Amino acid sequence: MARFTRRARIGAGIALATTAVLALTSCAGATDAPAAGGSDVDASAATSVADFGTFADLEAAAKAEGSLNVIALPRDWANYGEILDLFAEKYPEITINEASPDVSSAEEIQAAKTNEGLDTAPDVFDIGLTVALQNTDVFAPYKVQTWDDIPAELKEPTGLFVGDYGGYMSIGYDSSKFDAPAELSDLLSADYKGAVAINGDPTQAGAAFAAVGLATVQSDGTLDDFQPGIDFFSELQKAGNLLKVDVTTATIASGETPVVFDWDYLNASHTADNKDWKVVVFDGTGYAGYYNQAINADAPHPAAARLWQEFLYSDEVQNLWLKGGARPVRMEAMTDAGTIDADLAAALPEAPEETVVPTEEQSTNAGTLLGEKWASAVQ
Repeated sequence: MARFTRRARIGAGIALATTAVLALTSCAGATDAPAAGGSDVDASAATSVADFGTFADLEAAAKAEGSLNVIALPRDWANYGEILDLFAEKYPEITINEASPDVSSAEEIQAAKTNEGLDTAPDVFDIGLTVALQNTDVFAPYKVQTWDDIPAELKEPTGLFVGDYGGYMSIGYDSSKFDAPAELSDLLSADYKGAVAINGDPTQAGAAFAAVGLATVQSDGTLDDFQPGIDFFSELQKAGNLLKVDVTTATIASGETPVVFDWDYLNASHTADNKDWKVVVFDGTGYAGYYNQAINADAPHPAAARLWQEFLYSDEVQNLWLKGGARPVRMEAMTDAGTIDADLAAALPEAPEETVVPTEEQSTNAGTLLGEKWASAVQ
């Protein structure tokens, strides 16, 4: 079985049935936790800043803990390197312990369970929807101060996990070796022999799961049935075009994976190191997804975990997601408020005419179908 990296985590966003998935409206959601304040606050039970008293009290509690354990945050993923460095600059009293940047969502959860009760357990998760839905008992509910700006469709109502940044499934390719595919079926031609990669097994890997979703809707199917997408990859395998290599920055730089299904902001990140690397988002129906933030219910540094969440949903960091080519979850509210970086927003690729994201039920059903059919389809 392939080793699935962080780059391949489940990335299906929380349910959106409209075509305006990345032009979202803000919605109401109150943070009603009573104020507690003081040094006797149980940070592990806090569901909002109000439980600490003030934001300054939260900062003080996090600084007193002195550490933050993060996991599965590669620095070249959606600008995480700059985000981590900014937190360290703002809070030098808090040491960030970066563990296992290339593990999967499922492995994040396993690390929490393996290290339960230890100082080494992750405090926070950056996780895909499918794994999040399967592990809500591992998370602590928390609503950040900007909760009202986050669309209802992109957050669990109590704050167990919350969408943060997202993008479109795309095709990245080495333009010095290949022409741009104009449509999905082009990838079946002999021109792409042994060249087309997805990130591992879509029963476990997010970008791969989304690749099958994109293939489904680009094959005139719907997210109610991923079979057309499975059939497409079966044809790709039979044509000798499917490359079963886990995609990383290194495999792209070396030319080992010259044509790649991945999120648009990740594919776009490779253009900095490879002038010939281009990115295509197919016309027609597009497939979008968001990654989610969550707090470990057994976090060894519960105040620092909550401060990290507040930090990620601040205007400053939402704009840093944008700088990384991803679409921040508060984008519309920040646009309305005039706090979005307009130049970075204008530089985003044009959105497909129609965009879909699987609902919770569709995602679950697709996972079941893939578990039954994928292995035999691509043997």
